[in-house]
Amino acid sequence: MARVTGIGGVFLKARDPKKLRTWYAEHLGIKLEDYGGASLLWSDEVPAGTGQTTWMLFPEDTKHFGGGAQQAMVNYRVDDLEGLLTQLREAGVAIDPHQEHASYGSFAWITDPEGNRLELWEPSVEPQE
Repeated sequence: MARVTGIGGVFLKARDPKKLRTWYAEHLGIKLEDYGGASLLWSDEVPAGTGQTTWMLFPEDTKHFGGGAQQAMVNYRVDDLEGLLTQLREAGVAIDPHQEHASYGSFAWITDPEGNRLELWEPSVEPQE
């Protein structure tokens, strides 16, 4: 059977795409290519061995996406959650004070300038034997 093998892209609407692209580049380190987007390659996984993409459905009344009408949320894998949160805090980015820690990693949530709630995930690394 033919099937989906991964996430090929994440696409967001924006009131001011140029300004929002600049915000993502400046605050989340997403390197923009000439075509205006970013290519996040599996070879870029940090730390090595943590590469995965999760696809999941939530009930329509979930608060996981925040309290607004947002229908989707992007989870960004990060290499240093606390370091990134410190940078974002210093830049005045809206950060949800709630964080979660699980066996598979730590999570935090921020909001971009257009009100999109984003999830940041630092995967746990299995000890090398």
